[in-house]
Amino acid sequence: MGRGDLSDEEWARLEPHLPANHGRGGRWQCHRRVINGIPFRQRTGLPWRDRPPCFGSWKTVHDRHRRWSADGTWERILRAVQADADAEGRIDWNMVSVDSTTCRAHQHAAGASTRAPKIPGRRRSPARHRPDEALGRSRGGLTSKIHLAGEGGCRPLGFVITPGQWGDAPQMIPVLEEIRVPRQAGGRPRTRPDHVGGDGAYSSRRNLRHLRRRQIKHTIPEPRDQRANRQRRGNQGGRPTGFDKAIYRRRNEVERTINRLKNIRAVATRFDKRAYVFHGTVTVAAIRLWLRPE
Repeated sequence: MGRGDLSDEEWARLEPHLPANHGRGGRWQCHRRVINGIPFRQRTGLPWRDRPPCFGSWKTVHDRHRRWSADGTWERILRAVQADADAEGRIDWNMVSVDSTTCRAHQHAAGASTRAPKIPGRRRSPARHRPDEALGRSRGGLTSKIHLAGEGGCRPLGFVITPGQWGDAPQMIPVLEEIRVPRQAGGRPRTRPDHVGGDGAYSSRRNLRHLRRRQIKHTIPEPRDQRANRQRRGNQGGRPTGFDKAIYRRRNEVERTINRLKNIRAVATRFDKRAYVFHGTVTVAAIRLWLRPE
């Protein structure tokens, strides 16, 4: 087993959730060897063609990652390993924090065709095939942004990818809607944490109204200008939101989650042209965090 390959314990957690080992023209190549090749490329940031031959054909590894990113296989695997962790009591629902991080895009990430590619077995989805391909241009160049909701164990529960110049506040609700952990005993998946934390960028009336409607406690600081505007409106401005400094300190958990994700070079620097492929890259990195033992 090479450095960075899935351990026997991690493989035992992952293998039950993989698709059946057969393809269109026959049986797939060794699942474990090919799947080990995907995190290797992401961890090192190498071009697909420069991967070591011990993982098999580079095209086989690349095509499997691209197909599984397009048809939602990686997302289903992520939900499955999260369900296992929830059944074992390894998810800290007491506090879920929301934050974002900007990822620089390599020059090879630009230039994708404006038309959505035809991918067998999947309908074109606007969430994956978008005209901007989740790339934004700023003074520093091309960037993408990962909006993330992380639990207390420093593992991601849900995330959304947008162009780098997009704001944080409008993405808070979409990120929370990405939290869907299935229950092994059946029934609806769990989507609501006990408490949500975030910095002042998420303090908007729309976000706070959404949290109150779902009866989710929150710890989000009120910026100075919003507080002055509320006080100036008097009784119509509403009451100040509760703020507990001790709870707010736990917001570092989502920052540590982001740090763990960006230890993967293909996440810290985006090399993928297509938004759905980069989404699959981040999903694989999240799966790896959930597979790691405590």
